[in-house]
Amino acid sequence: MEIKFKLIPSPGGYCPGVPEYESAGAAGMDLRACIDEPVTIEPGQTRLIPAGIALEIPEGYAGFMFGRSGLGVKHGITMANGVGVIDSDYRGQLHSGLINRSDESFTVLPGDRIAQLVIMPVLHVALVSGELSDTERGTSGFGSTGRA
Repeated sequence: MEIKFKLIPSPGGYCPGVPEYESAGAAGMDLRACIDEPVTIEPGQTRLIPAGIALEIPEGYAGFMFGRSGLGVKHGITMANGVGVIDSDYRGQLHSGLINRSDESFTVLPGDRIAQLVIMPVLHVALVSGELSDTERGTSGFGSTGRA
């Protein structure tokens, strides 16, 4: 599948380039910080970091921005909203809302990998009111399957 894109340089003219898959088996393309100067995220703080790209995602698909596991595990830097969803009719620049969940300041440098982008199909469904079928689990909630 091909997706049209437009690069959007920072105000100072910096552009990290086209996102790429870092390995043959990678599910996501790495998005990079499109910033002119380092941005420090203090503990508990959220910062919006531009990625320098806009996409034309085809109808029936959406883009999903996930945090990078290395940033989360090593530095406590995660996506503020869990997962960013990019609708097929959005044409603006992508941004990562990063939150610092650690006790130490973290600095994002121009070109740093800040998130990963996965393109997936989505379905639009019609919700229909009615009785729900029975299952073995039924209405048992979180943790009810006995797994940790």
